[in-house]
Amino acid sequence: MMRIIMLALTNLAVMAVLFITLNIISAVFGINLHGGTMGGILVMAVVFGFGGSFISLMMSKWMAKRSMGVEIIETPRTAQERWLVETVRRLAEKSGIGMPEVGIFYSPEPNAFATGANRNNALVAVSQGLLEHMSADEVEAVLGHEIGHVANGDMVTQTLLQGVLNTFVIVFARVIGLAIDNFLRRDDDDNGVGIGYWIGSMVAEIFLSFLATAIVMWFSRWREFRADAAGANLAGRNKMISALKRLQQAHAVNDLPGEMAAFGIAGGLGTGLRKIFMTHPPLEERIAALENAA
Repeated sequence: MMRIIMLALTNLAVMAVLFITLNIISAVFGINLHGGTMGGILVMAVVFGFGGSFISLMMSKWMAKRSMGVEIIETPRTAQERWLVETVRRLAEKSGIGMPEVGIFYSPEPNAFATGANRNNALVAVSQGLLEHMSADEVEAVLGHEIGHVANGDMVTQTLLQGVLNTFVIVFARVIGLAIDNFLRRDDDDNGVGIGYWIGSMVAEIFLSFLATAIVMWFSRWREFRADAAGANLAGRNKMISALKRLQQAHAVNDLPGEMAAFGIAGGLGTGLRKIFMTHPPLEERIAALENAA
């Protein structure tokens, strides 16, 4: 309920800021943003900005199960599956969240992810490679990391951030398009928006989308440190450090596909400009953060 209230307040805040900002821009630059145009832009921005993000969030478990081929453990069949379910149950109770669904997906690489629109109805899945290449203590730490994502509400928080940024991208791209069109049009031309608006909006939206993605990825990297801290608190700092060092040895760790990438235990490597768009910080930085923690 608190997150629903936060979403509503965020929407209201975005609308208020946009109205004020657009009116300031209109007054300073003399851009013709009459009521219909501004109202239409704002409605479109909020609907498209938040709509896509929240549809993805609501479908995240369904998409994860099918895209990753996750096999949900309904009734444990082996000692390993029983241990996995009971460990998730214990960590979830310790974190104060509802019992997530637990699943295994086939991948030779060690990885895991958590997803779901509700912290009391989430999904935690681990790869077969993770179970094969890590000790029980290390797997417990990884599970603690993923439970930390769920308990911190990272899926909902990232959706809110993405929705806000999408809204600003759509609005400001249109404002830039209107400004360009207003600059290019003749004084006697009053036949609505012209080609300058459409081209300017398109180019501005591409550029602003890159900036928005960089901000979302920065947040994704920041919350990985927080999830590592949660894993260290739930399973033990030494176990969490050992799990991250084990991941360092797996030189071919790959990003999970699509939206699963941001919620995995590890991501790919990047240098230069590509590093700005990575979902995870370098493992050595995460290990150092845990080792230096008081």
